[in-house]
Amino acid sequence: MNLFDLFISSILNNNIALTFILGMCPLIAISTNVKNAKGMGLAVVFVVTITGIVNYPIYQLLKATNTENLALLVFIITIAATVQFLEMFLDKYFPKIYNAFGIFLPLITVNCVVLAVSLFFVNRNYTFLETATFSFASSLGWMMAIVLVAGVREKMAVISDVPRGLAGKGIVFIVLGILSLAFMGFTGLSF
Repeated sequence: MNLFDLFISSILNNNIALTFILGMCPLIAISTNVKNAKGMGLAVVFVVTITGIVNYPIYQLLKATNTENLALLVFIITIAATVQFLEMFLDKYFPKIYNAFGIFLPLITVNCVVLAVSLFFVNRNYTFLETATFSFASSLGWMMAIVLVAGVREKMAVISDVPRGLAGKGIVFIVLGILSLAFMGFTGLSF
């Protein structure tokens, strides 16, 4: 698979949120408005891309030393450390960005999308470039999903009268289901 196909596929027909149903907790909780969704999405893009790139050589080292059964533990530690270093770096050198993203960074540590991307590149035997492309594109796909859901939620709050039993998170599940069905239309898309 060429990198462009992998990029498009990871965003659309293999969207990590809408196809694999990963990262739902923060997607549902943070998608109350588009501003919050963009902030969380950007933070996820940055962390997923960095951890995917960092975890690839670590996994290659584990494979070379025949200790790849430790990969899951090492990936989790790498993710937590990356988020912590990012938080400290932003707080010290970019306080405005830290104040904007600060509330989202701790949530990223427990977002299963970050770990899933690292496990996917292992299972799919991606090269380094494929891993970097997949990490970036998958996180962009997740960001697109959270922004879409937030946009729909904002519009629904203004123009619709959601039944009381579906108000809040109930209607979000229905919106996610409809978006997932819509994204199934991209199946087989190739360039």
